[in-house]
Amino acid sequence: MIFIPFFKGREENTENKSTDKRKEAMLTAPLPKIITRMAFPTIVSFLITSIYSLADTYFVSSLGTNATAAVTVNGTLDQIIMMAGSMLAVGAASYISRLLGAKNEERANRVLSTAFFLALFFGLLVMVFGLLFMHPMVQLFGATDTCEQYSIEYATYVLLVAPFMATNFVMNHCLRAEGSAMRSLIGMGIGGVINCILDPFFILPIGLNLGVAGASIATAISKMISFVILLYPYLKKQAILHLKLINFRPDKDILYQILSIGSSSFFRSGLAVLAGILLNRIAGQISDSVLAGIGVSTRIMMFPFGIILGFGQGFQPVAGYSFGARHFDRVKQSYRFASAVAIIGGAVMGLILGIFAENVIALFAKTDEHMLNIATLCIRLQCVVLPVHAWVMVVNMLCGGTGYALFAFLLSISRQGICLLPILHLFARLWGETGVASVQAAADLLSLLLAVPIIIITLKRIDLAALQTDQS
Repeated sequence: MIFIPFFKGREENTENKSTDKRKEAMLTAPLPKIITRMAFPTIVSFLITSIYSLADTYFVSSLGTNATAAVTVNGTLDQIIMMAGSMLAVGAASYISRLLGAKNEERANRVLSTAFFLALFFGLLVMVFGLLFMHPMVQLFGATDTCEQYSIEYATYVLLVAPFMATNFVMNHCLRAEGSAMRSLIGMGIGGVINCILDPFFILPIGLNLGVAGASIATAISKMISFVILLYPYLKKQAILHLKLINFRPDKDILYQILSIGSSSFFRSGLAVLAGILLNRIAGQISDSVLAGIGVSTRIMMFPFGIILGFGQGFQPVAGYSFGARHFDRVKQSYRFASAVAIIGGAVMGLILGIFAENVIALFAKTDEHMLNIATLCIRLQCVVLPVHAWVMVVNMLCGGTGYALFAFLLSISRQGICLLPILHLFARLWGETGVASVQAAADLLSLLLAVPIIIITLKRIDLAALQTDQS
């Protein structure tokens, strides 16, 4: 018994040194190194998520175009669950980065717990209402008569784990905000790998032969596993922050800080839901082949989009931490580095994916040439404007990380809302299925018109804050 406190003290001392090193690295490590280190696990996590999303689509595609169309429809359900968690996750992560930079860990703990338990509550709401109104829900999402039953089968099991999916967003973002990006990767990554392993066993005749329902069950199991892994460092006190019910003490400032920044993610997800519903319904009115083609192309574009978003989320806590510590030169240096990497990386990814688009789509459209052509066109047009998409994302993350909520909000809704919704029906009416396939690329290009003036104003505000700090 004498030795227990001794070893416990050594363990706590080691953990304190580790957390101190992470804090110091956020302000002193070379920017390419720290941003890459923060971004790499997140990028890998997004790629794994994209892989198991495509794995669902790949194995389901063997059941036919109608089943593939059902997976497309239920992508909207994933977006709705994301709305329940991402608003709280993004807002909390941004505020936590600034609080840790200002050495206010006690309040950061309250922010984490507030976001976690609110996400759990919102996830429960989605689950209850989704299960109660299943039929009208999938019809609203754009399910056609020929794919409605498949859509119901897929939605059922995903809804049952909606509370855990929502809280996963919070824990994932907040672990990255404190510099523990590798822990977030392990949690999301292992769940994704397990999903890929379970898919053929649950879906195909070689296993349980559950079809579309099997894909949903595999996804639900993987989300539960990710939840357990992400919760572990908080329960074992291996994280800087502490997740406790007693810390659930939201006040006006905490709610304002979370919602003001997080609202950008909420509205981005909300508009993505709205745009997805309208896009699905318009595509479904043409044919299941067009609906499936748009869905498959969207899931394939998750790869470059995930890399871009992961890099941006690796950059954001560095900018936010530096801003909170009033290291304004480091904020601007991090932005310049992130912008260059995003533009060059977007161009390279766009070129490679554009060249091989048809070969990739052919994996999912084995017997449907119409689906192949629509999906290939959709991907190649988005690849052309991928550098624009990447740079706008960096500007968005800079605004969110430094607390400029209005600008972060405007940029987050620019692609799916301000730019896409007004032109969606116009493109469909003028050019039919070609217009449906090209509307997302057009929205990316139009978002540039908003991002340019916003970055000019934001950089001026950072310069002003630096000047005020020098004078004081």
